[in-house]
Amino acid sequence: MLSGLATWVQDVIEQLGYWGVALLVIIENVFPPIPSEIVLPFAGFVAQRGDASVYVMILAATIGSVIGALVLYYIAAAIGPERLRHFVVRYGKWFGVKESDLTKAEAWFDRRSTAAVLAGRCVPLIRSIVSIPAGFRRMKIVPFVVYTFVGSAVWNIVLIGAGAILGNNWDAVADYISIFQYLVIAGILLLVVRFAFTIIKRRKG
Repeated sequence: MLSGLATWVQDVIEQLGYWGVALLVIIENVFPPIPSEIVLPFAGFVAQRGDASVYVMILAATIGSVIGALVLYYIAAAIGPERLRHFVVRYGKWFGVKESDLTKAEAWFDRRSTAAVLAGRCVPLIRSIVSIPAGFRRMKIVPFVVYTFVGSAVWNIVLIGAGAILGNNWDAVADYISIFQYLVIAGILLLVVRFAFTIIKRRKG
């Protein structure tokens, strides 16, 4: 399946160039199974062989990132914090989450929204979903777009640049990103375990 997806991604970029990269990045933001570690390095490879500009590829990918992030942002904003709170109040007990936990999470995001969006756009697995809490909290749209653009640009520069440097070996980038993803997954699992331990300890207390 992944091989077929990679072939399709390459065909789209070969046929549509900058527009294809922007389109794929938009889809990747909304539908993460389309891997940016294939889209972006291959875009760099296409530019490196002289069929496009590396700089325009980065710009196209970054614009696509912002558009994709805005899609998730507005979906979350449409749901709104009130509906989310109602869901937590009604069903949160099944997940071990109280309304007070949501309040703390919202307060944390409000204090660190800039860093969360900026840094989150550079972290695998987190890159797309960071737009969801931003939408729920209805973060001001201009800062959201600016920090999404900057954070996405850093990610795109690294991966497209790596693809351009590696040339025919552009697909090796995915191996390094996979290692990074495993570290992120390990970190998330540790946070989940810590959260679960806190819930259990609170109930025993």
